Amino acid sequence: MRQGGLQEPVLEVTPADALIDQPRRIVVHGLRAGEHVTLTAQTTRGRGVVWASQAVFAADGDGTVDLGRDAPLSGSYAGVAPMGLLWSQCPLDVPSRELFHADTTEPLRTQLVAEAGGGEARAELVQRLAASGVTRQELREDGLVGTLYLPPGPGPHPAVMILNGSGGGINEPRAALYASHGYAALALAYFKAPGLSDYISNTPLEYFERGLRWMHARLRPAHGFVALSGQSRGGELVLLLGATFPELVSAVVGYVPGAVVHSAQNAADPAIGREGAAWLLGGKPLPHLWEHNRTATWAPYDEGPAPHRHERAILTALQDPDAVERARIAVERIRGPVMLLSGTDDGSWPSSLYSRMVAERLAAHGHPHEVAHLDFAAAGHAILFPYVPTTQMVYAHPVSGRISTTGGTPAANAAADEGSWSGVHAFLVRAVAAKAAAASSSTRRPA
Repeated sequence: MRQGGLQEPVLEVTPADALIDQPRRIVVHGLRAGEHVTLTAQTTRGRGVVWASQAVFAADGDGTVDLGRDAPLSGSYAGVAPMGLLWSQCPLDVPSRELFHADTTEPLRTQLVAEAGGGEARAELVQRLAASGVTRQELREDGLVGTLYLPPGPGPHPAVMILNGSGGGINEPRAALYASHGYAALALAYFKAPGLSDYISNTPLEYFERGLRWMHARLRPAHGFVALSGQSRGGELVLLLGATFPELVSAVVGYVPGAVVHSAQNAADPAIGREGAAWLLGGKPLPHLWEHNRTATWAPYDEGPAPHRHERAILTALQDPDAVERARIAVERIRGPVMLLSGTDDGSWPSSLYSRMVAERLAAHGHPHEVAHLDFAAAGHAILFPYVPTTQMVYAHPVSGRISTTGGTPAANAAADEGSWSGVHAFLVRAVAAKAAAASSSTRRPA
C-alpha cells in the first residue's frame, strides 16, 4: 500500500521475453488520473557496463501510462516512442559502445522500475539474439576465421555471409539474429580476429571467394541462395564481392555502403598508411579513391571542429571525377537483387550519396533484379537493428584511435535501426523467393 491508501502500481511488459527485434508494449496501471510516474530502465551490457535511461509520464484519466501512446513529460527521450527507454540508454560511470555480451546466447535483461506516490512496480524485459534451437559453431578451416549460426531444423536453409566494417572482428550478434529468422549465417572475420591481420590493409578478395565457396559446398543452401550483408567498409566490400564473384552471390545487402573502392583509411596498418590499398585481387591492389586524386585532402577531418567527421575528407576526394570513375565499383556485374541502407547525416562517409550512385549505375545498365534503397532522414552511420541504444555517436576508432562522430541523433538512429531491419528482412524474403522461382524454372526448362 502506498500513500493515500492506494494500491501499488502495476508494470506490464508484453511480451516480456522475445527476440531483440520484437517490439514490446510497456504499460503502467493503478495510478491516479494525472499522477506522475517515473520509469527507469537499466541493462547490463558488454563488459558488465550498466546502461540506463529514465522518463517521467502523466497518467491518463483511467490511471494508465502506455509508452506506445504517451510521450514523456521529461527524461532521456522526447515524443511517443514505445521502445524509447531502450534506445535512449547511456552507459553509467564508464564510456562504452559495447551493446552485447561476448556470449551472444546470453540475453540482455533490462530491469524496469515504475515509481509513483511512494510506491513502485518492477518488471524485466528480456531481449534475445538467438532463438531457441539456433546453434553456434566456430569456423577455423582453410584459413577462414568466423562463426556459423544455424537455424533449428535440418534445412536446407538460405544462407547469408555477414561482414563487419573498419572495426574488424566477427559480427556474431547480426549472424545470430539472421539465424533466428531462418538463415544459415556465417559471420566471417577478415582482420582483427584470431590468426588474421590487425589491419584492413592489403586484404585479398580471394579470401572471401574461399568463404563463399565454403558456404556453397558445406551448407548446401536452399536454392543455392547465398546473400552478402555488410556494413560500412563491409558495405563497400559486399558490393565489390558481388561484382567480382557474381556467380557465387545471390543478393547483396549494403549497410551505409561505399560506391567506390577506398584506401585503408582509419583501419590501415601504420607502416603502410591510410592512403595504402585496402583490397588486393590477384595479388595486385585495386585502384582506390585516394589514388592520384587531385582534390583529396584529409584536412577537413584532421583539422575540422570536434567531433571530427570523416565524411568531410571523403567529400573532397569525390570532387575529382576521374579518380571517382577509376575507383567505381562495377556493381552492374552483380547478378541478383541489391539493397542499400543509408543515413542523411552520416558522419563517416556520404552513404546517402554513395547509395544513390550505386542505384543510378544499376539503373543505367538495366539491372534486371530488384534495387531497394532506404535512406533515413537525420540518421548517421551506425545503423544496426531495432531496440538497442543509439546514443553513443562520438567514439574512438577501434583501430586508429581517432575521435570521430558517426552522425545522426538518437531518435533518428533508432528509427533507422527499426526501419532498416524490417526492410532487410522483407527484402531477403523476396530475394529467396525469386531465387527459388528461377531455380524451379530452370529445372522445368526442356533440354
